[in-house]
Amino acid sequence: MTARGGTPSIPPRAAGASPQKPQAPDSGYEKARWTVSSGIESAGVKEREQSDSGPLPGEGHDDADPPGTQPAGARVLKAGLHSAVALCLVTALVHVVVVFLAVAPSNSLSRRYGQQINAWVYPLFEQNWRLFAPNPDAVNRQILARTAHTASDGSMRVSPWFDLTAVDRAAVEHHVFPSHTAQNLLRRAWSSYVETHGADDTARSERAVMMQKYLSNIAADRVAGHNSGGAFDFIQLRVVTRPVAAPGATAGDRPPTPVENRLLPWWKVTPHGK
Repeated sequence: MTARGGTPSIPPRAAGASPQKPQAPDSGYEKARWTVSSGIESAGVKEREQSDSGPLPGEGHDDADPPGTQPAGARVLKAGLHSAVALCLVTALVHVVVVFLAVAPSNSLSRRYGQQINAWVYPLFEQNWRLFAPNPDAVNRQILARTAHTASDGSMRVSPWFDLTAVDRAAVEHHVFPSHTAQNLLRRAWSSYVETHGADDTARSERAVMMQKYLSNIAADRVAGHNSGGAFDFIQLRVVTRPVAAPGATAGDRPPTPVENRLLPWWKVTPHGK
């Protein structure tokens, strides 16, 4: 209402009344909202409890094996692998101990079990220290061979001397990858022959006889390869040993004086040639 003077008038009831409180929401709506929020909170609590305690019994393990068990094949494979590793470790330890006893100074263990140690070490695990303390030859050896053939009338025909060492040297010099047989076959055969026969050319063991056959067969094959078909059934070797000349020696034009000129006996060999 408005007074005549333009001043608004306040009704008495409105002027003396206190401000009204906001009306409370509908009790049914509040109850429904509380029920929904409580359900969500209880569901969240239940999910957290399930995640902390793990899956419930019977969930996710219908087709799998019980925890802590493995198939029989996997267990057998694992056991076999462990056994193989243990066997390798034991074998390696035994090998190291045996080789140590073989190279160590003589002691009570090496004297007592010497036969077993040698059976294990030789010939596959023989220890050789030449790599660290080489002992090169201080001499040059020249191996020559000549052959003989008995004619039908009983006469003996002897060939001139043939230098086997010169043939091997020619096969080695100026070759990037020389043959192992040209470098070592004849030389090692002669060294083994000297070790088993000594200075009198007498074979005193089966190994000595074998090395004599080995050396004579090598020489016969080398001569037959350069003999142009000449027949022979006996062979004889001659070994000339000379010292190695000193570096920068002025007397290089003449060879050093031989320190040994060894003539071996005639050996019967398989007939070669026609």
